[in-house]
Amino acid sequence: MIAIFTSGGVSLIVAFLFTPRLIGWLRRHEFGQHIREEGPSGHRAKAGTPTMGGIAIIFAALVGYLGGHINTHQPFSRAGVLTMVTVTAMGAVGAADDWLKIKHKENMGLRSRVKFGATVLVALGFALAATYWAHLSTNLSFTRYDVPGIALGTGLWVVWAVLIITGTANAVNLTDGLDGLAAGSSAFSFSCMTLIAYWLLRHLSIYHVPTGIDLALVAVSLGGACVGFLWWNAAPARIFMGDTGSLAIGAGIACLALDMNLQLLLLVIGGLFVVETLSVVAQVFSFRVFHTRIFRIAPLHHHFEFKGWPEITVVVRFWILSGLLTALGLGLFYADFLTVGKK
Repeated sequence: MIAIFTSGGVSLIVAFLFTPRLIGWLRRHEFGQHIREEGPSGHRAKAGTPTMGGIAIIFAALVGYLGGHINTHQPFSRAGVLTMVTVTAMGAVGAADDWLKIKHKENMGLRSRVKFGATVLVALGFALAATYWAHLSTNLSFTRYDVPGIALGTGLWVVWAVLIITGTANAVNLTDGLDGLAAGSSAFSFSCMTLIAYWLLRHLSIYHVPTGIDLALVAVSLGGACVGFLWWNAAPARIFMGDTGSLAIGAGIACLALDMNLQLLLLVIGGLFVVETLSVVAQVFSFRVFHTRIFRIAPLHHHFEFKGWPEITVVVRFWILSGLLTALGLGLFYADFLTVGKK
């Protein structure tokens, strides 16, 4: 527990103290956000707000993760290290996209095929290393490796893992459209995963995840970094996380779900990201097939802005939804544990 509190506290403090310094550096170098014209008109005043704030999240999470091991004698695990490497690599893809947007002074960064290919490559690297180096379970899982326990085999699991990582990374990226929305919602997900990871360690005979404590350090470090960053990212935001942060956070959530055999439960724990993504899918499908729009604009959070909801109202209500879904996911996990205990 000391290691978990240390990691979370260190990452939160580092993010809180480092972010304003990053803001100053980004302002001096004119690393400002470009706002798309078709978005809500109220967002145009945000043009020029420093972006690439995800650098602070990744840096704080890495420091927090390392800090949790200092003087606590907790060993590093292959799954934990691999997850942090994947988070950093996915953040680098986002940073390249953010940099090109700033350089060209428009809301177009990497070409879509290049960006998608890079995220797939990072996800594939995790999936292959997870199976051949970290030796993760290749079963289809909900709350543990044997529920439903369908053996996918190495090849199919690798494809499945790539889909989960790229899908979650892009889902968080879509959600990152309002001040504090993605950072706050992600903090809920990481908090839930921290509790679950600790539970896995306490009940090793049931879950067979010996790396539980290290995965808890990964989760709490990322969660603490999101909270520390949120202090400066809350409305009115002084900095945006950019694709640097959203892709890294999404990769972290997905990798932890794979590490802890929570692949299907991720749909509940990260339910807000699922809803936001489905709103975009439904909008595109409806427009292309029926030539009509379901929402005023997608993702869903912008639809409510167009209906007249103040931005802060949308954010807080979506945080509430995210918290409720996270609590539901934690409840489902514990309910399954109770069924095991009765056997």
